[in-house]
Amino acid sequence: MAKPDLTHLAAPGTVLELRVTPKASRNEIREEEGQIRVYVTTVPENGKANEAVVKLLSKALGVPKSRLTLVRGATSRDKAFRVEG
Repeated sequence: MAKPDLTHLAAPGTVLELRVTPKASRNEIREEEGQIRVYVTTVPENGKANEAVVKLLSKALGVPKSRLTLVRGATSRDKAFRVEG
């Protein structure tokens, strides 16, 4: 499946609400019913799944990983990331 182009969401200050599924069969991002869903193969321990989400999200947005800040949901499946300027 092709990665969705999320570059239109890469404006500084944008907050992305997404749902994460850890321990998935593959790493991918999907837009389903107006919601961004991120699937990562990594286990959710010691922040490893969050790191994998940042890596995938930065590629889809076309921004460096350092421009993404987790603002809510460090230990939850529902997360919010802010794109920094």
